[in-house]
Amino acid sequence: MTRDLTNGSPIRLILQFAVPTLLGLLFQQLYNLVDTMIVGKLLGAQALAAVGSTGSINFFVIGFCTGVCSGFAIPVAQRVGAGDISKMRRYVANAAYLSAGFALVLTVATGLGCESILTLMHTPEDIFDGANAYIFVIFMGIPTTFLYNLLAGILRSLGDSRTPVYFLAMSSFLNIFLAAIATVMSQGISGLACLAYMVKKYPILHMDREERQLDLRSCKVLCAMGIPMGLQYSITAIGSIILQSSVNALGSIYVAAVAAGTKLYQLLACPFDAMGATMATYCGQNVGACRLDRLGRGIRDCAMLGLVYSGLALCAMLEFAAPCTMLFLNPGEPQLDLLMELTSRYVVTSTAFFFPLALVNIVRFSIQGMGFSTFAILAGVLEMVARTGVGIGLVPALGYSAVCFASPAAWIAADLFLVPASMACIRRLRRTYTNRPEQPLPAQTGASLPKPLRAGAGK
Repeated sequence: MTRDLTNGSPIRLILQFAVPTLLGLLFQQLYNLVDTMIVGKLLGAQALAAVGSTGSINFFVIGFCTGVCSGFAIPVAQRVGAGDISKMRRYVANAAYLSAGFALVLTVATGLGCESILTLMHTPEDIFDGANAYIFVIFMGIPTTFLYNLLAGILRSLGDSRTPVYFLAMSSFLNIFLAAIATVMSQGISGLACLAYMVKKYPILHMDREERQLDLRSCKVLCAMGIPMGLQYSITAIGSIILQSSVNALGSIYVAAVAAGTKLYQLLACPFDAMGATMATYCGQNVGACRLDRLGRGIRDCAMLGLVYSGLALCAMLEFAAPCTMLFLNPGEPQLDLLMELTSRYVVTSTAFFFPLALVNIVRFSIQGMGFSTFAILAGVLEMVARTGVGIGLVPALGYSAVCFASPAAWIAADLFLVPASMACIRRLRRTYTNRPEQPLPAQTGASLPKPLRAGAGK
Protein backbone atom coordinates (compact mmCIF):
# COMPACT_ATOMS: atom_id res chain seq x y z
CA MET A 1 0.00 0.00 0.00
CA THR A 2 3.04 2.32 0.31
CA ARG A 3 4.70 4.20 -2.55
CA ASP A 4 8.47 4.43 -2.94
CA LEU A 5 9.58 7.93 -4.01
CA THR A 6 13.27 7.09 -3.92
CA ASN A 7 13.50 5.41 -7.34
CA GLY A 8 12.36 6.51 -10.79
CA SER A 9 11.90 9.81 -12.59
CA PRO A 10 11.40 12.62 -10.02
CA ILE A 11 8.93 14.59 -12.15
CA ARG A 12 6.84 11.48 -12.88
CA LEU A 13 6.74 10.51 -9.19
CA ILE A 14 5.94 14.08 -8.15
CA LEU A 15 3.03 14.28 -10.59
CA GLN A 16 1.68 10.86 -9.57
CA PHE A 17 1.78 11.87 -5.91
CA ALA A 18 0.70 15.50 -6.29
CA VAL A 19 -2.43 14.96 -8.41
CA PRO A 20 -4.34 12.96 -5.76
CA THR A 21 -3.10 15.40 -3.11
CA LEU A 22 -4.41 18.28 -5.21
CA LEU A 23 -7.81 16.63 -5.52
CA GLY A 24 -7.94 16.31 -1.75
CA LEU A 25 -7.06 19.97 -1.28
CA LEU A 26 -9.69 20.98 -3.82
CA PHE A 27 -12.33 19.04 -1.91
CA GLN A 28 -11.12 20.67 1.30
CA GLN A 29 -11.42 24.08 -0.32
CA LEU A 30 -14.84 23.10 -1.66
CA TYR A 31 -16.47 22.87 1.72
CA ASN A 32 -14.82 26.13 2.77
CA LEU A 33 -15.99 27.79 -0.43
CA VAL A 34 -19.55 26.55 -0.02
CA ASP A 35 -19.77 28.25 3.37
CA THR A 36 -18.43 31.52 1.97
CA MET A 37 -20.69 31.39 -1.08
CA ILE A 38 -23.77 30.81 1.06
CA VAL A 39 -22.82 33.65 3.40
CA GLY A 40 -22.03 36.12 0.63
CA LYS A 41 -24.97 35.35 -1.64
CA LEU A 42 -27.69 34.83 0.93
CA LEU A 43 -26.63 37.03 3.84
CA GLY A 44 -24.84 39.82 2.01
CA ALA A 45 -21.56 41.71 2.13
CA GLN A 46 -21.75 42.50 5.84
CA ALA A 47 -21.97 38.81 6.79
CA LEU A 48 -19.19 38.04 4.29
CA ALA A 49 -17.06 40.70 5.96
CA ALA A 50 -17.75 39.11 9.37
CA VAL A 51 -16.43 35.76 8.14
CA GLY A 52 -13.52 37.37 6.28
CA SER A 53 -12.38 39.43 9.26
CA THR A 54 -11.56 36.19 11.08
CA GLY A 55 -9.38 34.79 8.30
CA SER A 56 -6.02 35.85 9.73
CA ILE A 57 -6.72 34.67 13.28
CA ASN A 58 -8.14 31.45 11.81
CA PHE A 59 -4.86 30.98 9.93
CA PHE A 60 -2.87 31.82 13.07
CA VAL A 61 -4.40 28.93 15.04
CA ILE A 62 -5.49 26.39 12.42
CA GLY A 63 -2.26 26.95 10.49
CA PHE A 64 -0.31 25.99 13.61
CA CYS A 65 -2.37 22.80 13.92
CA THR A 66 -1.81 21.74 10.29
CA GLY A 67 1.86 22.70 10.44
CA VAL A 68 2.45 20.60 13.54
CA CYS A 69 0.79 17.60 11.89
CA SER A 70 2.91 18.06 8.75
CA GLY A 71 6.02 18.17 10.92
CA PHE A 72 5.04 15.01 12.78
CA ALA A 73 4.76 13.21 9.42
CA ILE A 74 8.35 13.96 8.35
CA PRO A 75 10.14 11.55 10.76
CA VAL A 76 7.60 8.94 9.65
CA ALA A 77 8.52 9.52 5.99
CA GLN A 78 12.24 9.36 6.78
CA ARG A 79 11.86 6.05 8.61
CA VAL A 80 9.80 4.68 5.69
CA GLY A 81 12.60 5.66 3.32
CA ALA A 82 15.17 4.01 5.62
CA GLY A 83 13.08 0.83 5.94
CA ASP A 84 12.92 1.14 9.75
CA ILE A 85 9.29 0.08 10.21
CA SER A 86 9.33 -0.43 13.97
CA LYS A 87 10.67 3.08 14.57
CA MET A 88 8.13 4.44 12.11
CA ARG A 89 5.30 2.89 14.12
CA ARG A 90 6.71 4.33 17.34
CA TYR A 91 6.66 7.81 15.79
CA VAL A 92 3.06 7.30 14.66
CA ALA A 93 1.92 6.33 18.16
CA ASN A 94 3.67 9.21 19.89
CA ALA A 95 2.46 11.68 17.27
CA ALA A 96 -1.09 10.65 18.21
CA TYR A 97 -0.43 11.30 21.90
CA LEU A 98 1.11 14.70 21.22
CA SER A 99 -1.71 15.71 18.87
CA ALA A 100 -4.31 14.92 21.50
CA GLY A 101 -2.47 17.10 24.03
CA PHE A 102 -2.05 20.02 21.62
CA ALA A 103 -5.71 19.80 20.58
CA LEU A 104 -6.97 19.98 24.17
CA VAL A 105 -4.82 22.95 25.15
CA LEU A 106 -5.51 24.96 21.98
CA THR A 107 -9.26 24.36 22.03
CA VAL A 108 -9.59 25.66 25.60
CA ALA A 109 -7.24 28.63 25.10
CA THR A 110 -8.75 29.86 21.84
CA GLY A 111 -12.34 29.38 22.99
CA LEU A 112 -11.71 31.63 25.98
CA GLY A 113 -9.85 34.28 24.00
CA CYS A 114 -12.02 34.83 20.90
CA GLU A 115 -13.66 38.12 21.91
CA SER A 116 -10.43 39.66 23.21
CA ILE A 117 -8.57 38.84 20.00
CA LEU A 118 -11.27 40.33 17.77
CA THR A 119 -11.31 43.48 19.92
CA LEU A 120 -7.54 43.89 19.61
CA MET A 121 -7.89 43.55 15.81
CA HIS A 122 -10.30 46.52 15.70
CA THR A 123 -13.06 44.40 14.17
CA PRO A 124 -15.85 46.79 13.04
CA GLU A 125 -18.81 46.85 15.43
CA ASP A 126 -21.34 46.06 12.71
CA ILE A 127 -19.71 42.65 12.07
CA PHE A 128 -18.27 41.86 15.51
CA ASP A 129 -20.98 39.48 16.75
CA GLY A 130 -21.04 37.50 13.53
CA ALA A 131 -17.26 37.23 13.46
CA ASN A 132 -17.15 36.03 17.07
CA ALA A 133 -19.82 33.37 16.52
CA TYR A 134 -18.09 32.04 13.40
CA ILE A 135 -14.56 31.81 14.75
CA PHE A 136 -15.71 30.26 18.04
CA VAL A 137 -17.26 27.32 16.16
CA ILE A 138 -14.08 26.90 14.09
CA PHE A 139 -11.90 26.84 17.20
CA MET A 140 -14.13 24.30 18.90
CA GLY A 141 -13.35 22.04 15.94
CA ILE A 142 -9.58 22.06 16.53
CA PRO A 143 -9.60 18.36 17.59
CA THR A 144 -11.09 17.38 14.22
CA THR A 145 -8.42 19.45 12.48
CA PHE A 146 -5.70 17.50 14.28
CA LEU A 147 -7.44 14.18 13.64
CA TYR A 148 -7.71 14.55 9.88
CA ASN A 149 -4.39 16.31 9.22
CA LEU A 150 -2.33 13.89 11.31
CA LEU A 151 -3.85 10.83 9.62
CA ALA A 152 -3.54 12.36 6.15
CA GLY A 153 0.10 13.27 6.86
CA ILE A 154 0.89 9.72 7.96
CA LEU A 155 -0.72 8.25 4.85
CA ARG A 156 1.25 10.63 2.61
CA SER A 157 4.45 9.64 4.43
CA LEU A 158 3.71 6.05 3.49
CA GLY A 159 3.38 7.16 -0.14
CA ASP A 160 -0.43 7.06 -0.23
CA SER A 161 -1.76 10.41 -1.43
CA ARG A 162 -5.06 8.99 -2.72
CA THR A 163 -6.89 7.64 0.33
CA PRO A 164 -7.35 11.03 2.08
CA VAL A 165 -9.02 12.29 -1.11
CA TYR A 166 -11.80 9.74 -0.92
CA PHE A 167 -12.85 10.73 2.57
CA LEU A 168 -12.54 14.45 1.91
CA ALA A 169 -14.78 14.03 -1.12
CA MET A 170 -17.39 12.32 1.03
CA SER A 171 -17.23 15.02 3.70
CA SER A 172 -17.35 17.81 1.12
CA PHE A 173 -20.65 16.58 -0.25
CA LEU A 174 -21.98 16.17 3.28
CA ASN A 175 -20.94 19.73 4.03
CA ILE A 176 -23.32 21.11 1.40
CA PHE A 177 -26.29 19.74 3.32
CA LEU A 178 -25.21 20.57 6.87
CA ALA A 179 -25.70 23.74 8.91
CA ALA A 180 -23.31 26.39 10.27
CA ILE A 181 -20.97 23.85 11.86
CA ALA A 182 -20.55 22.08 8.52
CA THR A 183 -16.81 22.62 8.14
CA VAL A 184 -16.00 21.20 11.56
CA MET A 185 -18.37 18.25 11.24
CA SER A 186 -17.22 17.39 7.74
CA GLN A 187 -13.57 17.35 8.72
CA GLY A 188 -14.38 15.21 11.74
CA ILE A 189 -16.26 12.70 9.60
CA SER A 190 -13.42 12.47 7.09
CA GLY A 191 -10.90 12.00 9.90
CA LEU A 192 -12.85 9.15 11.53
CA ALA A 193 -13.41 7.45 8.18
CA CYS A 194 -9.71 7.77 7.40
CA LEU A 195 -8.82 6.24 10.77
CA ALA A 196 -11.12 3.24 10.22
CA TYR A 197 -9.63 2.68 6.76
CA MET A 198 -6.05 2.83 8.05
CA VAL A 199 -6.76 0.33 10.82
CA LYS A 200 -8.25 -2.14 8.33
CA LYS A 201 -6.01 -1.67 5.28
CA TYR A 202 -2.57 -0.86 6.70
CA PRO A 203 -1.08 -3.81 8.62
CA ILE A 204 2.23 -1.95 8.50
CA LEU A 205 0.77 0.43 11.12
CA HIS A 206 -0.33 -2.32 13.53
CA MET A 207 1.78 -1.83 16.65
CA ASP A 208 2.92 -4.15 19.39
CA ARG A 209 2.79 -3.14 23.04
CA GLU A 210 6.29 -1.69 23.12
CA GLU A 211 5.72 0.45 20.01
CA ARG A 212 2.53 1.90 21.53
CA GLN A 213 4.27 3.09 24.68
CA LEU A 214 4.86 6.78 25.28
CA ASP A 215 8.49 7.43 24.33
CA LEU A 216 9.96 10.76 25.41
CA ARG A 217 12.80 10.56 22.90
CA SER A 218 10.37 10.04 20.03
CA CYS A 219 8.21 12.89 21.37
CA LYS A 220 11.27 15.14 21.42
CA VAL A 221 12.06 14.31 17.80
CA LEU A 222 8.44 14.86 16.72
CA CYS A 223 8.18 18.18 18.58
CA ALA A 224 11.50 19.33 17.09
CA MET A 225 9.99 18.81 13.64
CA GLY A 226 6.34 19.68 14.29
CA ILE A 227 6.49 22.76 16.51
CA PRO A 228 8.78 24.80 14.19
CA MET A 229 6.48 24.01 11.26
CA GLY A 230 3.46 25.05 13.29
CA LEU A 231 5.17 28.21 14.49
CA GLN A 232 6.09 29.07 10.91
CA TYR A 233 2.39 29.30 10.06
CA SER A 234 1.55 31.20 13.23
CA ILE A 235 4.41 33.67 12.85
CA THR A 236 3.37 34.27 9.25
CA ALA A 237 -0.18 34.82 10.49
CA ILE A 238 0.93 37.54 12.89
CA GLY A 239 1.69 39.70 9.87
CA SER A 240 -1.70 38.78 8.43
CA ILE A 241 -3.42 39.77 11.68
CA ILE A 242 -1.71 43.18 11.65
CA LEU A 243 -2.60 43.61 7.98
CA GLN A 244 -6.20 42.57 8.69
CA SER A 245 -6.39 45.23 11.40
CA SER A 246 -5.41 47.84 8.81
CA VAL A 247 -8.00 46.47 6.37
CA ASN A 248 -10.65 46.59 9.12
CA ALA A 249 -9.95 50.29 9.53
CA LEU A 250 -10.84 50.86 5.86
CA GLY A 251 -14.40 49.64 6.44
CA SER A 252 -16.64 46.61 5.93
CA ILE A 253 -16.77 46.91 2.13
CA TYR A 254 -12.99 46.45 1.91
CA VAL A 255 -13.05 43.62 4.42
CA ALA A 256 -15.67 41.84 2.28
CA ALA A 257 -13.61 42.35 -0.91
CA VAL A 258 -10.47 40.91 0.69
CA ALA A 259 -12.50 37.99 2.08
CA ALA A 260 -13.91 37.09 -1.34
CA GLY A 261 -10.60 37.67 -3.11
CA THR A 262 -8.70 35.55 -0.59
CA LYS A 263 -11.07 32.61 -1.00
CA LEU A 264 -10.71 32.75 -4.77
CA TYR A 265 -6.92 32.96 -4.83
CA GLN A 266 -6.66 30.22 -2.20
CA LEU A 267 -8.63 27.96 -4.51
CA LEU A 268 -6.30 28.84 -7.38
CA ALA A 269 -3.26 28.24 -5.15
CA CYS A 270 -4.24 24.66 -4.26
CA PRO A 271 -1.71 23.19 -6.75
CA PHE A 272 1.10 24.89 -4.84
CA ASP A 273 -0.08 23.39 -1.57
CA ALA A 274 -0.15 19.98 -3.25
CA MET A 275 3.38 20.50 -4.56
CA GLY A 276 4.56 21.44 -1.08
CA ALA A 277 3.00 18.37 0.56
CA THR A 278 4.49 16.20 -2.17
CA MET A 279 7.99 17.61 -1.74
CA ALA A 280 7.94 17.11 2.03
CA THR A 281 7.31 13.38 1.52
CA TYR A 282 9.63 13.14 -1.49
CA CYS A 283 12.57 14.75 0.32
CA GLY A 284 11.84 12.92 3.57
CA GLN A 285 11.91 9.50 1.92
CA ASN A 286 15.02 10.29 -0.15
CA VAL A 287 16.95 11.60 2.85
CA GLY A 288 15.95 8.47 4.80
CA ALA A 289 17.15 6.31 1.88
CA CYS A 290 20.30 8.45 1.44
CA ARG A 291 19.41 9.34 -2.16
CA LEU A 292 20.76 12.86 -1.84
CA ASP A 293 21.40 13.16 -5.57
CA ARG A 294 17.62 13.25 -6.11
CA LEU A 295 16.88 16.24 -3.85
CA GLY A 296 17.95 19.05 -6.19
CA ARG A 297 16.45 17.32 -9.22
CA GLY A 298 13.11 16.98 -7.50
CA ILE A 299 13.03 20.64 -6.42
CA ARG A 300 13.91 21.85 -9.93
CA ASP A 301 11.31 19.64 -11.61
CA CYS A 302 8.58 20.73 -9.20
CA ALA A 303 9.53 24.41 -9.59
CA MET A 304 9.12 24.06 -13.36
CA LEU A 305 5.60 22.69 -12.83
CA GLY A 306 4.90 25.66 -10.57
CA LEU A 307 6.09 28.12 -13.21
CA VAL A 308 3.87 26.64 -15.91
CA TYR A 309 0.80 26.65 -13.70
CA SER A 310 1.48 30.22 -12.51
CA GLY A 311 1.37 31.48 -16.09
CA LEU A 312 -1.88 29.64 -16.82
CA ALA A 313 -3.54 30.94 -13.64
CA LEU A 314 -2.62 34.55 -14.43
CA CYS A 315 -4.00 34.29 -17.97
CA ALA A 316 -7.24 32.84 -16.62
CA MET A 317 -7.73 35.59 -14.03
CA LEU A 318 -6.93 38.40 -16.46
CA GLU A 319 -9.88 37.15 -18.49
CA PHE A 320 -12.30 35.77 -15.89
CA ALA A 321 -11.59 37.44 -12.53
CA ALA A 322 -14.71 39.62 -12.56
CA PRO A 323 -17.19 36.78 -13.32
CA CYS A 324 -15.51 34.59 -10.72
CA THR A 325 -16.08 37.18 -7.99
CA MET A 326 -19.83 36.65 -8.41
CA LEU A 327 -19.40 33.22 -6.80
CA PHE A 328 -19.32 35.07 -3.48
CA LEU A 329 -21.34 38.24 -4.08
CA ASN A 330 -25.06 38.89 -4.03
CA PRO A 331 -26.25 40.40 -7.36
CA GLY A 332 -28.54 42.70 -5.40
CA GLU A 333 -25.73 44.17 -3.29
CA PRO A 334 -26.02 48.01 -3.20
CA GLN A 335 -22.29 48.50 -3.91
CA LEU A 336 -21.87 45.53 -6.24
CA ASP A 337 -19.74 47.30 -8.89
CA LEU A 338 -17.28 48.55 -6.28
CA LEU A 339 -17.11 45.13 -4.62
CA MET A 340 -16.42 43.41 -7.94
CA GLU A 341 -13.68 45.88 -8.84
CA LEU A 342 -11.96 45.61 -5.46
CA THR A 343 -12.15 41.82 -5.40
CA SER A 344 -10.92 41.45 -9.00
CA ARG A 345 -7.97 43.76 -8.34
CA TYR A 346 -6.96 41.72 -5.30
CA VAL A 347 -7.14 38.40 -7.17
CA VAL A 348 -5.28 39.55 -10.30
CA THR A 349 -2.50 41.13 -8.25
CA SER A 350 -2.07 37.92 -6.24
CA THR A 351 -1.97 35.64 -9.29
CA ALA A 352 0.57 37.90 -10.99
CA PHE A 353 3.00 36.83 -8.23
CA PHE A 354 2.06 33.16 -8.13
CA PHE A 355 5.50 31.86 -9.06
CA PRO A 356 7.08 33.35 -5.89
CA LEU A 357 4.26 31.65 -3.96
CA ALA A 358 5.01 28.37 -5.75
CA LEU A 359 8.65 28.60 -4.65
CA VAL A 360 7.64 29.35 -1.07
CA ASN A 361 5.64 26.11 -0.88
CA ILE A 362 7.98 23.90 -2.88
CA VAL A 363 11.26 24.99 -1.31
CA ARG A 364 10.04 25.41 2.27
CA PHE A 365 8.47 21.95 2.43
CA SER A 366 11.52 20.44 0.73
CA ILE A 367 13.76 21.93 3.43
CA GLN A 368 11.46 20.58 6.11
CA GLY A 369 11.44 17.14 4.50
CA MET A 370 15.24 17.16 4.63
CA GLY A 371 15.05 17.64 8.39
CA PHE A 372 15.82 21.35 8.76
CA SER A 373 12.45 22.40 10.14
CA THR A 374 13.73 25.40 12.11
CA PHE A 375 14.40 27.19 8.81
CA ALA A 376 10.64 27.35 8.36
CA ILE A 377 10.47 29.76 11.29
CA LEU A 378 12.97 32.12 9.67
CA ALA A 379 10.95 32.14 6.44
CA GLY A 380 7.81 32.82 8.46
CA VAL A 381 9.51 35.74 10.20
CA LEU A 382 10.36 37.32 6.86
CA GLU A 383 6.76 36.95 5.67
CA MET A 384 5.53 38.46 8.93
CA VAL A 385 7.89 41.44 8.63
CA ALA A 386 6.83 42.09 5.03
CA ARG A 387 3.09 41.98 5.78
CA THR A 388 3.53 44.03 8.96
CA GLY A 389 5.51 46.66 7.08
CA VAL A 390 2.82 46.96 4.43
CA GLY A 391 0.02 46.96 7.00
CA ILE A 392 1.52 49.59 9.29
CA GLY A 393 3.53 51.67 6.83
CA LEU A 394 1.75 51.57 3.48
CA VAL A 395 -1.96 50.80 3.97
CA PRO A 396 -2.66 54.03 5.94
CA ALA A 397 -0.91 56.03 3.20
CA LEU A 398 -1.86 54.16 0.01
CA GLY A 399 -5.06 52.42 1.07
CA TYR A 400 -6.41 49.34 -0.65
CA SER A 401 -3.72 49.22 -3.35
CA ALA A 402 -1.14 48.47 -0.67
CA VAL A 403 -3.33 45.67 0.70
CA CYS A 404 -3.24 43.94 -2.69
CA PHE A 405 0.57 43.86 -2.70
CA ALA A 406 1.04 42.71 0.90
CA SER A 407 1.06 38.96 0.24
CA PRO A 408 3.29 39.18 -2.89
CA ALA A 409 5.80 41.19 -0.85
CA ALA A 410 5.74 38.48 1.82
CA TRP A 411 6.29 35.68 -0.71
CA ILE A 412 9.25 37.44 -2.32
CA ALA A 413 10.82 38.14 1.07
CA ALA A 414 10.55 34.47 2.03
CA ASP A 415 12.03 33.31 -1.30
CA LEU A 416 15.08 35.50 -0.84
CA PHE A 417 15.91 33.34 2.15
CA LEU A 418 14.47 29.94 1.18
CA VAL A 419 16.10 29.45 -2.23
CA PRO A 420 19.72 29.85 -1.06
CA ALA A 421 18.85 28.03 2.18
CA SER A 422 17.69 24.97 0.26
CA MET A 423 20.96 24.77 -1.62
CA ALA A 424 22.88 25.15 1.64
CA CYS A 425 20.84 22.33 3.22
CA ILE A 426 21.64 19.95 0.37
CA ARG A 427 25.34 20.82 0.55
CA ARG A 428 25.32 20.26 4.30
CA LEU A 429 23.71 16.86 3.95
CA ARG A 430 26.24 15.82 1.33
CA ARG A 431 29.20 16.97 3.45
CA THR A 432 27.79 15.26 6.52
CA TYR A 433 27.11 11.96 4.81
CA THR A 434 30.29 11.73 2.75
CA ASN A 435 32.91 13.18 5.12
CA ARG A 436 31.49 12.03 8.46
CA PRO A 437 29.57 8.81 7.83
CA GLU A 438 29.18 8.24 11.55
CA GLN A 439 27.22 11.50 11.87
CA PRO A 440 23.44 11.03 12.28
CA LEU A 441 20.77 12.78 10.30
CA PRO A 442 20.18 16.46 11.17
CA ALA A 443 19.60 16.88 14.88
CA GLN A 444 15.92 17.58 14.37
CA THR A 445 15.19 14.02 13.24
CA GLY A 446 17.10 12.10 15.86
CA ALA A 447 17.46 9.19 13.42
CA SER A 448 20.57 7.11 12.78
CA LEU A 449 22.17 6.73 9.40
CA PRO A 450 21.00 3.73 7.39
CA LYS A 451 23.66 1.15 6.55
CA PRO A 452 23.76 1.87 2.77
CA LEU A 453 25.06 5.35 3.49
CA ARG A 454 28.03 4.03 5.41
CA ALA A 455 29.01 2.17 2.30
CA GLY A 456 29.10 5.43 0.37
CA ALA A 457 25.59 5.54 -1.10
CA GLY A 458 23.98 8.85 -1.86
CA LYS A 459 27.11 10.68 -3.04
